[in-house]
Amino acid sequence: MVQSGVLTVTGEYKHSLDSKGRIFIPARLREELGEVFYITLSMDKCLNVYSSESWQALSDRVSAMPYINQRKMRPLFANAARCELDAQGRALIPAPLREYAGFTKNVMVIGCNNHAELWDPDLWTEICEKEKSAENIAAVLQELAF
Repeated sequence: MVQSGVLTVTGEYKHSLDSKGRIFIPARLREELGEVFYITLSMDKCLNVYSSESWQALSDRVSAMPYINQRKMRPLFANAARCELDAQGRALIPAPLREYAGFTKNVMVIGCNNHAELWDPDLWTEICEKEKSAENIAAVLQELAF
C-alpha cells in the first residue's frame, strides 16, 4: 500500500515455485512492490524483496556511507536480482538465491513494512511462533513508545 509516497508492504501468502523457479506474486503485493523489484539476501535465512523505490533508497543510503562501510554491503548487491513480472504475475527467483533461502517447493511471502520477505514455510512457522508471542509484541510496542 502506498500512502503519501510511503510504501507499506503487508500480508502473508503461501505460494509454490514452478519447475523454473518462478513464484506467483499476489496482486496486492504487485501493487505494493511494482512491476520491477529487487530480491537479495537477508540477515535471516530468507530473501528480502524491495520495490524499485525502496531499493533506490537503500542504495542511496549505502552510497552515503564511508567507503570502508560500503564494502561490507557487497554481498547484498552482488547477490541481488532485478526482477520483472511475466504476463501471469510470476517472478523468477535465481537459483543461488533459492539455495541460500533453502527453498524447495513452497515459499511464504511476508509483508515487512518497506519490503517483503520470502521464507521457507517451515522456517517461517518457527520464526513466526517466536515473534508473535505476547511478550515479544509487548517489547516491540514498548520500543516504539506505544
